[in-house]
Amino acid sequence: AMSTRSGEFITLKEVLDEVGTDACRFFFLLRAPDSQLEFDLELAKKQSSENPVFYVQYVNARCHSILKDFKEDDTCIDISLLNTKEERDLIKKLISFEDILLICDKTKSPHHLTTYLLETADIYHRFYEKCRVLCEDKNLMKARIQLLKAVSIVIAKGLDLLGVCAPAKM
Repeated sequence: AMSTRSGEFITLKEVLDEVGTDACRFFFLLRAPDSQLEFDLELAKKQSSENPVFYVQYVNARCHSILKDFKEDDTCIDISLLNTKEERDLIKKLISFEDILLICDKTKSPHHLTTYLLETADIYHRFYEKCRVLCEDKNLMKARIQLLKAVSIVIAKGLDLLGVCAPAKM
């Protein structure tokens, strides 16, 4: 806890040294520029799903973990097979990526993007729990692999725009 009255404060350099650049940037960009920021140092240090930046980065790493074993085979992919609620929700969220970027540009605030990435991570995790990517149906598996590629591209691009790394391994 900091207190400006008693002269106790933590510098940004100390925060960066403590939690790292990625967590620091992500936490600062979670809030609108005109809102008050409460930086939870202990949460920013955690390497668990409680930590927002870790939660989003983990989606990219999980996608890469599955994708690394697959050769490029974009032939005859029937995306109409992606028809569960979780698959449709994830596709809808990915489609709105460009709209979020336009909102960020219009409002001159990146907090819309951090919120979008967290929401996308939530939807991805629900998809991952309900839908086996590696399944018996080879056509469905190929369609889900394409969906994972799209998720990875959007998450990595979103993190890159925020200046946060998108690790392939965690």
